Amino acid sequence: MRNRVAVTIGGKEYTMVAAEDEVYVRRCAELVNQQLQEVTRDGRLSQADAAVLAAMNVADLLLKEQEAAENLRRQVKENLEEANTLKLELSEAKREIFKLGSKK
Repeated sequence: MRNRVAVTIGGKEYTMVAAEDEVYVRRCAELVNQQLQEVTRDGRLSQADAAVLAAMNVADLLLKEQEAAENLRRQVKENLEEANTLKLELSEAKREIFKLGSKK
């Protein structure tokens, strides 16, 4: 289902059509609007240049978050591999303890 959501970005109203819910669309618009306001603070940029810089800032945020997510995935994978190794070592130690106990 497509949702129609009216948002304001850079002082202009836009109607967005999206599969996502209204709250999500508004959050996206707010992020873009914040970035646009940030780059137009000094008032020296054209609307088009400001839009490009805002898009670059959003792309920068996206790529940094993707890198952080990938690092977390890698850490989780390494931790799971270490946990599996420790499980094997524990099983081996239990077998050794059992062998030693049964030799008495």
